[in-house]
Amino acid sequence: MHATPSPPGRSPGRLGPALAAAGAVLALWSLLAWSGAVAPGLLPTPGETAAALADSARSGILAADLGASLARAGQGFALGALGSALGFATGYLPRLSAAVTPVISFLRPIPAIALVPLATAWFGIGETAKRLLIAYAVLLAVWLYVHDGVSRVPASHLRAARSLGAPLHRRFTEVLLPAAAPALLAALRYGASVALLALVAAELGGADRGLAYRLQVDGQFLRVDRMFAGLLVLGLLGVAVDLVLAAVGRRFVHWSAS
Repeated sequence: MHATPSPPGRSPGRLGPALAAAGAVLALWSLLAWSGAVAPGLLPTPGETAAALADSARSGILAADLGASLARAGQGFALGALGSALGFATGYLPRLSAAVTPVISFLRPIPAIALVPLATAWFGIGETAKRLLIAYAVLLAVWLYVHDGVSRVPASHLRAARSLGAPLHRRFTEVLLPAAAPALLAALRYGASVALLALVAAELGGADRGLAYRLQVDGQFLRVDRMFAGLLVLGLLGVAVDLVLAAVGRRFVHWSAS
């Protein structure tokens, strides 16, 4: 009897290398902190970082900052993910692509952090500016992946469906969408990481709470242990979001290797 293969991304064999890599990073981090290669107080040990993280959690600061950042990043990501619809449209319609692609190619090299002063001048230091900055960054990232994925769907598949009498909505739902779904999944996963990157820029533009805001405050007082704790939370948050999106992808886009 043949064993049933594990679904992609669920293989237990992948956990071992990941844990080994994490252990190696912690060991190297500890050696650097204890070696004196970095000035004392500027590189905390993993234990000191964990203590700072626990202190932040006990005081309630971590929960407040995490909640504020998650709300901003989530809302900005949801707005920016609408770029997937634009990517489908430009990938399917060459004339629309010819009109839209140069505009997006012009905007893509302009990072969200460069727009912070402008967004603040237009919308103030409230939440609107932060959400729009995140949405801007996510939209550009998501559009590129989806546009490329849709444009790579063989035209012969669509012509075959049309010759068989399939109406436009069926050609979209039964041919174009399944073929481009892996690219859409990759776009959303990448867009989620971009949302966290843009979150840092957005919160530096004026906030009273948030993970990036706390990093800035701790940096002003040289609380390096708290800064490392904040960076650790940002990294773990990114890993958690990516795992959730990957799990959703395996459930609904099971033909993808992601």
